[in-house]
Amino acid sequence: MDFPHFLRIEREQRGSSRHFVVHTHEPKLSLELEPDAAAPDKIGRGVIKRVCVPNSWAGDYGRYAKVIAAAQEFFQESFAAPAPDEARPSRRR
Repeated sequence: MDFPHFLRIEREQRGSSRHFVVHTHEPKLSLELEPDAAAPDKIGRGVIKRVCVPNSWAGDYGRYAKVIAAAQEFFQESFAAPAPDEARPSRRR
């Protein structure tokens, strides 16, 4: 799946790491997730620790539920091995 509007940020803090997924286009939101230790790969789709959404979203649960599900899928796939160089398009200079 293609996730052009998502960004994963990882911060090291006191011997542990914090993971954030940000949706950069409308509707904007950010999630703090931690890897799911119970998942077979020890990452899974992540366990949601915090969700930050604009006040204008209050009560519109259906709207951001879809984006949150996509953010969790992005989180899981962002830990996958990078694509080999042959699969990437070449850049022209």
